[in-house]
Amino acid sequence: MTFEWGSRTFVMGIINYTPDSFSGDGLGGQPAAAISLAQQMAADGADMVDIGGMSSRPGHQEIPVEEEIARVMEVLPEVVAAAGVPVSIDTYRYAVAEVAVDGGARIINDIWGLKRDPKLARLAAAKECMLVLMHNQEGTGYEEVVTGVIDSLRQSVAIAEAAGVPRDDIVVDPGIGFGKTAEQNLEVLRRLDELTVLGLPILLGTSRKSTIGKVLGLPPEDRIEGTAATVALGIARGADIVRVHDVAPMARVARMADAVVRGTWKEAIVAV
Repeated sequence: MTFEWGSRTFVMGIINYTPDSFSGDGLGGQPAAAISLAQQMAADGADMVDIGGMSSRPGHQEIPVEEEIARVMEVLPEVVAAAGVPVSIDTYRYAVAEVAVDGGARIINDIWGLKRDPKLARLAAAKECMLVLMHNQEGTGYEEVVTGVIDSLRQSVAIAEAAGVPRDDIVVDPGIGFGKTAEQNLEVLRRLDELTVLGLPILLGTSRKSTIGKVLGLPPEDRIEGTAATVALGIARGADIVRVHDVAPMARVARMADAVVRGTWKEAIVAV
């Protein structure tokens, strides 16, 4: 699995296989709907899809590992077979990631950046998976938020490399909406380009998040324009992957932003 970073922006589609997603799109217990969504996302321009079996929304309750595994494995193998794009497992638990990788997942998306379970790095190295390391912390206290995010991500990267994960397989994520106030999230977005000091691809996940809701005063289902703004500005500031719920419109946003930012575009044929 090889992505040519810098050539364009890649799109990760979100499949929340839970009953309690913050964005109202949870598909827990609906395997046919999840499989159909994965296929539609790939058709709409997703380069990868990310499956999660436990909500990480604010105030969520952790479920037993066995329950998370059961949820994920109810649908992941079928999504791998049907989607035609790499599948990511959204978990910070080794046992969940292990069965998901054995079931065909090729990306491990760890929202705790190896701070909860460093063994995930050994799994990624052994199975030659791409590893997404997200910044996260308890509370919102920082001496300086962007510096804090970069320093924490640098520690996560060091753990991954020490376990044998090649740098070519590591992606960093500033963790918009995790351990940050709305003002801090906006500050990280404003200064996203400073994360390029790490020398690694950047994943940006702003889709439908509460900061957009606070700025616009809108519920999750009405945050598509706010998401589009953060996606376009994020690409302008160095994002290599955007993780989104609404793949078709955000793939168009990414394509347009790439035409401006990267100068890479191909004239579309429009039927009249």
